[in-house]
Amino acid sequence: MALSPLEISTFYQLLDRGGSVLDFTRGALDDFVGATIGETPCETYQLPMMKSLRACVKDLDDERLFKLFSALFEYYEQHYKSEYAASPAGYRDISYRRERADQVELCKKALTREHSGLNPFAQSSECLKGQFSSEYMSQQIDALNTLRNENPTDAIGKAKELVESCCKTILKELGVIVQTSWGMSELVKATMKVLNIATESVSDNLPEAETVRKILGSLSGLVGGIAEFRNHWGSGHGKAADFEPLFRRHANLAVGSSITITEYLWNTYLWRKETGKLAS
Repeated sequence: MALSPLEISTFYQLLDRGGSVLDFTRGALDDFVGATIGETPCETYQLPMMKSLRACVKDLDDERLFKLFSALFEYYEQHYKSEYAASPAGYRDISYRRERADQVELCKKALTREHSGLNPFAQSSECLKGQFSSEYMSQQIDALNTLRNENPTDAIGKAKELVESCCKTILKELGVIVQTSWGMSELVKATMKVLNIATESVSDNLPEAETVRKILGSLSGLVGGIAEFRNHWGSGHGKAADFEPLFRRHANLAVGSSITITEYLWNTYLWRKETGKLAS
């Protein structure tokens, strides 16, 4: 699941203070967001404070968006309780306070729902910044195998995220700058190149060269297929009211493909690291 446009809009209503974000200065907001998800919206986007935050939010995946809004909502609750709390007499004395209370309740319910929905994948977003590990991969694969039966739509979205997490970690560990514009295909292509397993890296001297190239080329096709699966039927995008999710067999296909790609890339990375064959 993901926060709906209405829910995101409600968060903005709580945070927006005439173009500012609560009582933050630009520097303080960058420090807060940086400590939470590693982004600096004001410095990065060079827009007015609230517009910078909105621009940053548009570039976040569901997990990092959830983490950011959770932190901002917690800050709001700690510093702005007078805006929405009941009066000593037991009622909210002005319409403004009632409106704020309704907004707080909607945000709280949305975060509670998302927290519950993200439990199978409730690892810190730090996994996308270098903490991906063999243990983490095993946990996510186990979770995917469960989720593809319980919620095929979410499974398709998480299958793509697993591959992306793996690629981003390998690229960061090897000093490759990941461009924000890169999609899944670009991430996998760059990862295969740095691991020296791209089709053009296969030596013609190998007797099985052509076969290896075919297999590696098929992996590239799988990557494109998973990305299209997620874009059309996964949990990463809003859906129309008449949206019909795919059957479990389609989730099984996406999950199985993502596991195959992730295990291959990660095991290749570990093998090259252990044998000293990583590119310097």
